[in-house]
Amino acid sequence: MAKTSSIQRNLKRITLSKKFLKKRQMLKKIIKNKKLPLTERFEAQLKLAKIPRNSAKTRIRNRCAITGRPRGVYRKLKISRIALRDLASSGQ
Repeated sequence: MAKTSSIQRNLKRITLSKKFLKKRQMLKKIIKNKKLPLTERFEAQLKLAKIPRNSAKTRIRNRCAITGRPRGVYRKLKISRIALRDLASSGQ
């Protein structure tokens, strides 16, 4: 079983990423648009920097839904290889 603090931290990151998803996408679209003036794109970069880092989708760690294990997790099932084996052994 993983530490509960690391599980909670990951859950917090998931909620933050959902909360700031639209704002991040909008700001990134402005930054990548080369037709806009440089000052406007720079202001968008500053606004993006003020958004919490933990709201980035790359910060989210795939964890097992049962044990919270961070490694060896099947994406489709959201279960680690060890938990899957335990469930299979018990016939579930």
